[in-house]
Amino acid sequence: MLIRDARPEDARAIAAIYNDAVRNTTAILNDGEVDAANRIGWMRARADLGYPVLVAVMEQQVIGYASFGDWRAFDGYRATVENSVYVSPGARGRGVALALLQALIPCARALGKHVMVAAITAENEVSIRLHARAGFVETARMCEVGQKFGRWLDLVFMELRLDGRPVP
Repeated sequence: MLIRDARPEDARAIAAIYNDAVRNTTAILNDGEVDAANRIGWMRARADLGYPVLVAVMEQQVIGYASFGDWRAFDGYRATVENSVYVSPGARGRGVALALLQALIPCARALGKHVMVAAITAENEVSIRLHARAGFVETARMCEVGQKFGRWLDLVFMELRLDGRPVP
């Protein structure tokens, strides 16, 4: 497996992975699907901020992607980012997400970010375990703040201090 910066030609595969998560999971609380043009715009917006979009490639196929963006739009949060990690259905359970997350964290450190946040639906135990393996600590749990598939969903916040100090 190779992890590298995403390219415009990866946009179709990134969109397919995103759309699978929209259709079949509570990992993304959006209802609308995207196309390659949308993902190219998203990648450009990330690049304009100096933020990476990484892809995992196996046998010349994009099997996952990861990125981070600003956690909140207010100036006081400029040192905090929120990550996103998604893997194609056929590649799940093979360490792809952990490899992407472990490649993403140093990118945030290099940009001088202080904290990386993960917001995960509480039923997504796989993602919670993934983030814990990468050193994230659960710091908050909010009840019924999201909804999808006609259900209310709890949201777990996990964070990683990028300077290596433990989260209190």
